[in-house]
Amino acid sequence: MSRWVKVLLVVVVVVALLGLAASLVLSLPTFGGAIEGERLARMQRSPQYVDGRFENTPPYRSDLALMQNLRDYMGGQQREPGFAIPVLPLAPAALKQPALAGMRAIWLGHSTVLIEIDGVRILTDPVLSQRASPFQFVGPERMHASPIALDQLEGIDAAVISHDHYDHLDRDTVLQLARGGTHFFVGLGIGAHLERWSIPPVQIHEMDWWEHTRFKGVEIHATPARHYSGRKSMDNSTLWTSWMIRGAGYSVYHSGDTGYGPHFKEIRARLGAPDMTLMKIGSYGNSWLDIHMDPESAVQSHLDLGAKTLLPVHWATFNLSYHGWDEPIVRALAAARAKGVSLVTPRVGEVVEHDAAFVNRAWYRGGR
Repeated sequence: MSRWVKVLLVVVVVVALLGLAASLVLSLPTFGGAIEGERLARMQRSPQYVDGRFENTPPYRSDLALMQNLRDYMGGQQREPGFAIPVLPLAPAALKQPALAGMRAIWLGHSTVLIEIDGVRILTDPVLSQRASPFQFVGPERMHASPIALDQLEGIDAAVISHDHYDHLDRDTVLQLARGGTHFFVGLGIGAHLERWSIPPVQIHEMDWWEHTRFKGVEIHATPARHYSGRKSMDNSTLWTSWMIRGAGYSVYHSGDTGYGPHFKEIRARLGAPDMTLMKIGSYGNSWLDIHMDPESAVQSHLDLGAKTLLPVHWATFNLSYHGWDEPIVRALAAARAKGVSLVTPRVGEVVEHDAAFVNRAWYRGGR
């Protein structure tokens, strides 16, 4: 056997072993479950399901813009703060008590917000783990602590999950919530991930855009967004959503990840204006705007919805983009002032009472 044949055989063996290793890794529970049977049939009936995958309306055509992204990446921005982000602890005892009437929101970091509305506790995009990653030994790490330890999280009636990316759907947090009986409201297909994690089917509610249900007296509406999905690859295998939550006297809208689009005005036309928006303002880039809107678009989206108070989310927790870590809030505040929008800047863990005045602090400048 010649030397080159031996080399070729070694290469073939190495490639085969790497392929086998990759296949074994991707079969781990953290990457979610297989979509098949009636779940797949229901997805195929969705107006959003086109040619074997979910699609935006109008369709989004990915433009990697490699040179533009490289220039942005090399821009020299300060992507992490040079001081400790202030965090107000959430006392575990508070979650052992019944939720209060009215509406309040507590930002726990990134897109995770604890909402109390008409006596029901709802968590948005629950991620309390240290890293937004399939594995806790590698990947984007939190820039601040969670206001409450993961093993102390309890008393949550429901969670609404916008899509299945790791900074929005965290297996460890879901498992902790499930042990306490939390119900999960998700887009089509995401139930396969939860079932792979042994979440009882009775606690899983999969919904298509414009579907709604009542839960403990609160209406939960799955509404459109403009994004993409997939835990193993960007294959749009599950449906991304935003959420409108309506109580008897209050309502809140959670944008999830989205680009700007006509869906905001359509949501208002169909469901009315919410009292508060939890609006994504961070993790954007020049070539991403169709699926990750910038702060000015977030403020305009809030106006399109006709909402009262804007609570900005999806910033200051994970380093996921090319912009400066505090750029989203600085730009959002400027846009809000220019357009007369009431925007609050709570510290992580700080309570925002809907019916009470809120005093903004410029904590992102290094103060408390």
